Amino acid sequence: MRTDQILTRLERVFARLDREPERPAHLQTPQMSRHRVVLLGSTLAFYLAIVVAVLTTSWLVRLDWQIMFFRPYEQWPQLHAFLDYLVVLGQRGPTAVMVAAWLGWRSWRQHTLRPLITLGVALLLLNITVGSVKLGLGRLGPHYATEIGSAELFAGGDIFPSGHTANAVVTWGILAYLASTGVTRRVLSVVSAVVSLSVGATTVYLGTHWVSDVLLGWSAGLLILLALPWFEPLIARTEAYVFDVRELLRRRAETGRMPAPVVSVLTPLLSAGGKWQLRPATEVALGGATGGATGGAEEPVPQPVRDTVAATTASAVTLHSPTTRPAVHPAGRPHVIRSERTPVTPVGSRRPAHTERAATRGAAARPVAGG
Repeated sequence: MRTDQILTRLERVFARLDREPERPAHLQTPQMSRHRVVLLGSTLAFYLAIVVAVLTTSWLVRLDWQIMFFRPYEQWPQLHAFLDYLVVLGQRGPTAVMVAAWLGWRSWRQHTLRPLITLGVALLLLNITVGSVKLGLGRLGPHYATEIGSAELFAGGDIFPSGHTANAVVTWGILAYLASTGVTRRVLSVVSAVVSLSVGATTVYLGTHWVSDVLLGWSAGLLILLALPWFEPLIARTEAYVFDVRELLRRRAETGRMPAPVVSVLTPLLSAGGKWQLRPATEVALGGATGGATGGAEEPVPQPVRDTVAATTASAVTLHSPTTRPAVHPAGRPHVIRSERTPVTPVGSRRPAHTERAATRGAAARPVAGG
C-alpha cells in the first residue's frame, strides 16, 4: 500500500522555497571558455570603434543629431507616461535593491554568499569603468547641446556611455550569469536582453541620451558580464574569508556568554625554596587526589594561612636566605556594625549629679566652727 504524500502545485512551490539542508553540490561557476574569450574580444573591438567614431565626429554623430531633431517623444506622446516608468528598470538604486533581495534569498537557501558577492563585484566594476569614461570624455546630452553637428565632448557632461543602459545589462544579466541550470540561464538571458534593449531605446525616446551613448552602454555592460569568470577566484576567497570571520565571532560569543569560573588559592612550593604560587583550586584538588591514588610524589596540601606564615618565617631566619618573600597577611577579624560593638566606657555621664555638686560647693563655702 503506497503512503506517499501527494503534494498540490502550491505545496510544491512552497517546498522549492524552503532552505536546503546543505549547500548544493551541483553549483558550478562559469569558466572563461574559448567562446567567451571570442565574444569578449569582439565586444571590446565594438566598444573601441564607437569611441573612435564619436571622437572623429563621423557618421555616427550625424545619426545622433538626426534622431535628436526627429524628437521621438513628440512623435508618439501617448507612450511617454509608460516609458517614464519603464526607464526605472535601468536606475541603479531600485534595480540593485530588487536584484539584491532575490540573490540574498538564494544565498540563504543555498548556504552560499557567492550570488551577493558576485553582484557586488559586478557593480563595482560597472562604477569604475563606466564612471571613468563618463568623466574622462565629458559629453553633453541632447537637451544641453550647444553646437549642431558636434560631438559635444569634453564639455563637462557625464552621459557617454549611457549609465542606465549599462546598469540594465549588468543588473539583469547577473541573474542569467548566476543561473544554476542551462534552461534557466537561457530564459534569463533573453529576459535581461529585452529589458536592457528596452531601457536603452527609452532613453533615446526621452531625449536624455544619444544613440551612440546607448550603443556604448550596451557594450560596457556586456564586457563586464563576459569578464566576470576572471574574478571567480577572488569571489571564492572573499566568501571563505567571510565564513571564517563569522565562525570566529560565533565562537567568541559562545565562550564569552558562559565564562568558566576560576578560583585560585595560595599554595607553597616546597621544592622551590618556600616560594608561593597562585594555582587554581581544581588543580590543587586533582593533584592531591592523583598523588594519593598513585602513591608517587604528592602535591603539598594547602595549610592554614597562619601556620604557613610561621613556617615560612622560621625557614627564612634559619637559612638566612636573602631572597625576599611576598608578605602574607593573616585574615583579620570579622567587621561588625556599630550597634554590635562592646561599649568601652560605662553608660552615662562621668560628671556627678547636679545636686551633689551643689552640696559640695555649699560645704566648701561654709566656715568651720571650733569645738
